[in-house]
Amino acid sequence: MSAQYLPRRRVGALVVASSLALAGAAALVARPADAASTDVVVTEVYGGGGNSGAPYTNDFVELTNNSSAPVDVSGWSIQYASSTGSSWQVTKLTGTIAPGTAYLVQEGGGANGQPMPTPNVTGTIPMSASSGKIALVTNQTALACGATCHADPAVKDYVGYGTATDSETAPAPGLSNTTSAARVDPKADTDNNSADFAAGNPSPGTLTGGPAEPPVDAKIHDIQGAAHRSPLEGKKVANVTGVVTVKGSNGFWFQDPQPDADPATSEGLFVFTSSAPTVSVGDAVTVEGSVAEFRPGGSGGTTNLTTTELTNTKVTVTGTAAVPAPTIVGPGGRVPPSTVIEDDASGDVETTSTAFDPATDGLDFWESLEGMWLGIDQPEVTGPTSSFRELSVVAAGAGVRTVRGGILLQKTDSNPERVLLDDVLTPIPDAKTGDKLAGVVTGVLDYSFGNFKLLPTTTPTVIDGGVTRETTKASSPVQLSVATFNVENLDPSDGDAKFDGLAQAVVHNLASPDIVGLEEVQDDDGAVNSGTTTADKTLGLLAAAIVKAGGPQYAWRQIDPVNNAEGGEPGGNIRVAFLYRTDKPLKFVDRPGGGSTVATTIVTDAAGRPHLSSSPGRVDPANPAWAATRVPLAGEFKWHGQTVFVVVNHFSSKGGDNPLWGRFQPPVQVTAEKRHQQAAVVRGFVDQILAKDTGANVVVLGDLNDFDWSETADILVGSGMTALIDLPRTLPLPERYSYVFEGNSQILDQILISQNLRPASAYDVVHMNAEFPDQISDHDPQVVKLIPLPSWVR
Repeated sequence: MSAQYLPRRRVGALVVASSLALAGAAALVARPADAASTDVVVTEVYGGGGNSGAPYTNDFVELTNNSSAPVDVSGWSIQYASSTGSSWQVTKLTGTIAPGTAYLVQEGGGANGQPMPTPNVTGTIPMSASSGKIALVTNQTALACGATCHADPAVKDYVGYGTATDSETAPAPGLSNTTSAARVDPKADTDNNSADFAAGNPSPGTLTGGPAEPPVDAKIHDIQGAAHRSPLEGKKVANVTGVVTVKGSNGFWFQDPQPDADPATSEGLFVFTSSAPTVSVGDAVTVEGSVAEFRPGGSGGTTNLTTTELTNTKVTVTGTAAVPAPTIVGPGGRVPPSTVIEDDASGDVETTSTAFDPATDGLDFWESLEGMWLGIDQPEVTGPTSSFRELSVVAAGAGVRTVRGGILLQKTDSNPERVLLDDVLTPIPDAKTGDKLAGVVTGVLDYSFGNFKLLPTTTPTVIDGGVTRETTKASSPVQLSVATFNVENLDPSDGDAKFDGLAQAVVHNLASPDIVGLEEVQDDDGAVNSGTTTADKTLGLLAAAIVKAGGPQYAWRQIDPVNNAEGGEPGGNIRVAFLYRTDKPLKFVDRPGGGSTVATTIVTDAAGRPHLSSSPGRVDPANPAWAATRVPLAGEFKWHGQTVFVVVNHFSSKGGDNPLWGRFQPPVQVTAEKRHQQAAVVRGFVDQILAKDTGANVVVLGDLNDFDWSETADILVGSGMTALIDLPRTLPLPERYSYVFEGNSQILDQILISQNLRPASAYDVVHMNAEFPDQISDHDPQVVKLIPLPSWVR
């Protein structure tokens, strides 16, 4: 499995998810021309999305329903024209807007800014950042009223901004990449854009206007509260005092140097300023603003927790003060829970009545420190620096640790001690599992992309932990060595460096196994969507690189998949394959008849011994379990005359599951059922072999994308005399991992063998990739050394 992400940057802004009622709608007709709307109005317009300095990646238009009944906007549209234009672009609306709620229309955008909150409708209109015209129209036909449309009978509401030549009475203010036009009072529509709208910080999906509300005096811990959302959310607060601890690109964190006695309430808070803040670290400040909850976008989106912040603020510097000493996390300070992320929630922790237990639940522990200035003394690295420049660390004393310094993911221990260092404020260095960071690493605690993040302000110094890439011992002449290796989307465009690196791994780290089951082999032109499905060039380049690295000659067997039908990168036609040595007493038994849609079956010879009807052959390719997933490949081999059946697999990935640190607890593994179905199909195939010969030599291997303790593995293992032996389960706990994800060491790749092979098995996960930032693949390969015996020798 290769984890999929979006660029990970928190730039901070006010986001509260808009609600969309599904109740029945009131019947509506178009308003008379120039009459103020009494129900749905435009409440905010922003055209700078994605531009330089923009707080959001996209332009947007926000609507709200000021009536007491739901309004069905199906069949309506948002339309845009330039400030002097007469050609209107259309975004069609759907659904219903509940009374008093916001409805968010996302439009075109660019690369800069933070992701938008989840919109109700997505369009592609590129709006002007400074001047333009927006019409809310009660049909979905482009306006034909030219450059003067505010009085058209189909127009429900209209906003001209900047130098727009058409508006209601007078245009709203001119805007910029960092400002939007928001209705001063979202419940009032005087049909005067100039009077009704003011420029300010963009706040998509949140109604921030309204009659002046007296602010409430509050401390930071009052705002943070002992919960995942602020008890003062949506309120205006004043006289919030503290010391600036960290500056960001569009806001700053400050902290109260006089904390309360409750460790469950954080003393730190983020102030969103949209542009670069003018305060300095060490300034004593008093802040007035609105309390909001920001939900980071990106991978996971709506499954992320929110962070509390102040927006639309007035900041007063009252002097200077000492920055509070960092709160130490770990021995001698706040010690995180050791096993539980969240154990008393059933659903959304932000909306359900759930105990807030920082002493026992990791989710609550880190929430209680949100926004605070923290320190970890000599953090220990549990996973390599990722391509997103994130680094997983724990304080001393965390466990269960792997033999090489990682931390093991277990069924009842998700390792809430972990926190990711992120490079939002300073570069994060390359480090590998088992390293340490020197001194006390300090930073401010944030949350994004499904994880709590410590944002250091100074690049940490790495202390080498001495972990090196493993090698395995070569097999003896009587041992058949069988390996599994995920080669991570291998195709000819990867170039010599990757092929040579994989070849070195096969020859030197894996000691040139006799059989290698490969996963993530792409077709001969990779992710070019050309219709090509062959992979002989890809596999030929790998075989040649192995010889170049001093290894033996390998042949290969595989079956081309149906074009673009089995997941992975579009056009890549990912598949599994066999490599096997040609210089050993090993023979691949070729039987014709296999194909991308042809199932291989179990047949018997005259002596009643099982064989594959086609070899190589695919396992039940028409089964719905393999929809958009790689179909397993079965091969029949002979080793010193003994038959060995090998099935190589690549089950569905975990992409789409809820994050461990998300708002929904316990996390929902939406992808698990598909893997259970796939395991059942493969188990059924193995049962057919063992039904013919209970002593058959069977190896099932590959990237199963599931843990050694998972139901997927249980299904594959089976029970009774024909149960397979799951080799990862035979290892001591500190050695059970082949993959590291967000600092958690875990098994995703597995080898299972039939009972007849047990007496002679020697199994090794070769740790050479997953713990290092310079990976040739994101998976560690593994190998087992077997002595296949006749079925009557048990």
